[in-house]
Amino acid sequence: MKRGVTLHAIVLAAGASTRFGSPKQLARVNGQPLLQRVLALAAEQFGPAVIVVLGAHAAEISATMPPGSASIVINRDWQEGLASSIRAGVQRLPGACDGALLLLADQPLVSTEGLRRLVMAWRRAPRQIVASMYNGITGVPAVFPRWCFDDLRALRGDQGARVILRRHADHLVRLEHPEAALDIDTPEDLLDLPQ
Repeated sequence: MKRGVTLHAIVLAAGASTRFGSPKQLARVNGQPLLQRVLALAAEQFGPAVIVVLGAHAAEISATMPPGSASIVINRDWQEGLASSIRAGVQRLPGACDGALLLLADQPLVSTEGLRRLVMAWRRAPRQIVASMYNGITGVPAVFPRWCFDDLRALRGDQGARVILRRHADHLVRLEHPEAALDIDTPEDLLDLPQ
């Protein structure tokens, strides 16, 4: 009997938040820390198949996470940039994993419905990359099938997965996802959030 298709979420939350001035993963949005909000969204779609990659401030951030909310991976090379966190998360995926959703901890308007649409589109075409489109940009959240994992592990420096999205544009499904456009870099960005 064929096993079901398995998909995991990787939440990238290892950055130092230098422009924010304190760990933005702990910034409160509607009374809830930003990271906890994203983990709850991921858990709704993926149940226990959620990995969070921490780096800077890992001890402080992990102490605030509800027990069992995600498998924690510590990226000791977080200063290299986003690529090191992607590598760390992909390395932790189980061998039977068919795809991985990359999700940033600092996109507070991403919703359950937005993630569900990405997952459903990928399940209809599991050999394709399914990425979010916003403000004329194709980016994350995005679902990468297993055949992309070597490319993700090969990333270096402060580049994210966009280089892979460009490289494999002929295997790319773009989904309008305007709520992914806002990411939090400074405390002022929190003022752009609907109350």
